[in-house]
Amino acid sequence: MLTFFLVHPLIIAAVLVMVDLSLWRWLGVDRPVLRMCSRVAVFAAFCWVLTAAGISPLQPPLWPEDAILNLMATIVGIAWWLFAARTLTVVLGHGLTSRGGHTARLLHDVMGAAIFLMAVVGAAAYVLQLPVKGLLATSGAMAIVVGLALQSTLSDVFSGIVLNTTKPYEVDDWIAIDGVEGRVVEIDWRSTHLLTSLGSMAVVPNSLAAKAKILNLSRPGNAHGVSVLMAIPSNVRPRRAIDALEKALQGTRALLPGFTPKVSVKSSHLEYNEYELKGYIASLSHKTEVRNLMFDLAHRHLEASGISWGLAPGIQAWSRPRRLLEDVRVFRSLGIEERDRLAGHMTPVDYQANEVLLAFGEVADCLMILSTGVVSVSIHDGERLVEAGRMGPGEVLGEEGILAEAHSRGEFRSLTSGRLFRIERGLLGAQLEPSSDLHLALDNLVHQREEIREAVVAKKPVSAKRGGFLAWLQKKREPSA
Repeated sequence: MLTFFLVHPLIIAAVLVMVDLSLWRWLGVDRPVLRMCSRVAVFAAFCWVLTAAGISPLQPPLWPEDAILNLMATIVGIAWWLFAARTLTVVLGHGLTSRGGHTARLLHDVMGAAIFLMAVVGAAAYVLQLPVKGLLATSGAMAIVVGLALQSTLSDVFSGIVLNTTKPYEVDDWIAIDGVEGRVVEIDWRSTHLLTSLGSMAVVPNSLAAKAKILNLSRPGNAHGVSVLMAIPSNVRPRRAIDALEKALQGTRALLPGFTPKVSVKSSHLEYNEYELKGYIASLSHKTEVRNLMFDLAHRHLEASGISWGLAPGIQAWSRPRRLLEDVRVFRSLGIEERDRLAGHMTPVDYQANEVLLAFGEVADCLMILSTGVVSVSIHDGERLVEAGRMGPGEVLGEEGILAEAHSRGEFRSLTSGRLFRIERGLLGAQLEPSSDLHLALDNLVHQREEIREAVVAKKPVSAKRGGFLAWLQKKREPSA
């Protein structure tokens, strides 16, 4: 057996290399420890074969008179250096991956390249007996030339190592780099790949990312900021605008209650002042939806406080009750004259914060339209009252009692002070007949709110639509002309 090793070391070494590659492929990436152990075991067997054959990788072959045996010993010696480099790289790579995860990949690759370079130099010096000093001098000069030619690429590579070491962001984080915002899908040698909200792939060079201001929107992971800018005419007193915008934030139920939302003056101009509404949400996936909701609620509360942006003369002359009837979708079925008549008989009612406007189980004797303020809607889940949504200017309550004298399925409690307008049942008259358009619109509103109530009781998620009380407000309101 020893004679076979001595005569055929190259064959045995080749067989061991094939065994190593087969085991590496068969074990797969799911078993990294077994892969590492198998490689170390095969390398140990490879070293034993060299020792049994009398071949040392630290000295030239001992058979200069036998050309074939000398060539075989030279090939096996060089293979040992490369095999040793690969084994050491695998062991170090396993340690880096277990500590730093996939973010240590670049550092592992650089270390592997350095180890293989040392292995090549060692094989040249010990096995081939080449003049290493001259080789290193020549390679150094070549490295300078190549480095100058690849200066930009090398900058990206080493910047990638720094980014993976300091970890300002990781894969799946949502970040903004130099104005480019997206989710990190890959960090390679040269660049960082971001998947933007539009579905496109942005490739940011690592050198640019290392120098730019990085905004990591995924950290901390329990809260994400969301803001909206509103331009309000400069002739409006800031306190008046801020009060309306704060009510808009209170009406945005999607904002996290543990973080106080804020309104601040962002900038001042000759024609308008810019205000910022800022809050926090639990998931970035809802950012656009919540921003749209905040903007719509801000517009509604500003309009309810009397702040306008140059409305048409006919609309500007309307009273607040008439404007509400125009905005609420369920009253669109009425003619203009009928809406004018109702607006003249609507009764204003002021309310304070934490006041029950319509109690659970109470039968409403009129329709109520919110003009200003924020109202919380709570339903009974069988054990207690739970908040299902919030209402703002232009929203209706009391439709159950008006249609069928039914008991209210929810409690409507004010969160802020405000005003509502009452429409008595007698004013509607024939409009409440089952065949009328207003009756059908109110009945549809009852069914939509019943679906929301059942979804909340069943703990099913209900997406908040633009402008107000969950799903039905999307159909109830349309933007003013």
